[in-house]
Amino acid sequence: MNMQRNDLTIYDKVAADWWSDDIRWVRTLKNMVPGRLSYFDKFMDWQGKSVLDLGCAGGFMAEALAERGAHVTGIDPAAEAIAAAQAHARQGNHDIRYDVGVGEALPYTDAQFDAVVCVDVLEHVSDLQKVLDETARVLKPGGMFLFDTINRNPLARLAVITMAEDVLGLLPKGTHDPAMFIKPAELKAALAKSDFQVGALTGLGPRGINRRLDFTFGRLPGTAIIYMGTARKP
Repeated sequence: MNMQRNDLTIYDKVAADWWSDDIRWVRTLKNMVPGRLSYFDKFMDWQGKSVLDLGCAGGFMAEALAERGAHVTGIDPAAEAIAAAQAHARQGNHDIRYDVGVGEALPYTDAQFDAVVCVDVLEHVSDLQKVLDETARVLKPGGMFLFDTINRNPLARLAVITMAEDVLGLLPKGTHDPAMFIKPAELKAALAKSDFQVGALTGLGPRGINRRLDFTFGRLPGTAIIYMGTARKP
């Protein structure tokens, strides 16, 4: 039997336990947020900025951005994950707007946001160029797009599919479709087509182990597996 790839139902299936720390792969996603922000913080002063978390799932990044003083909107197609994000935001008195929707058709006005953050998303979308066009549309002039995604090559497939999904269980089997991974040159070309000015790329990956024997994450020099970057709307 062929396994379903790019299985986006996983986010709704675990929505009730998203913030419980009981599910290892969800903890992995949570543990990636500080590593991502340690890089993104170099490019943004979040205080008072209007920020869209595109593909926010249950709200890990959205809440971290809110704690930095940003006015955050989160959007994701997983309705139950959005409900979990809304409930947790209320518990923590975070004023975050959450919407159910997709990156190919953002329900926002032109030039609404100072920044769009998009992590662990681009390798899942149905139309990458449309998502980037929509991102550019909702950004203010001079606005920042901060992203990460997965490179497409045999090493990335080994690391993400064989090891992370099949062997270590860091992600559910079928989370990713390796055919949807994106080479940096492809992403740079697509960003340029959406009239972005593309910045440098850097790697993201495991940097250590915490007390629960989960990986902690941070910036890495190589972009062969997961890479982060920024782009600016002129």
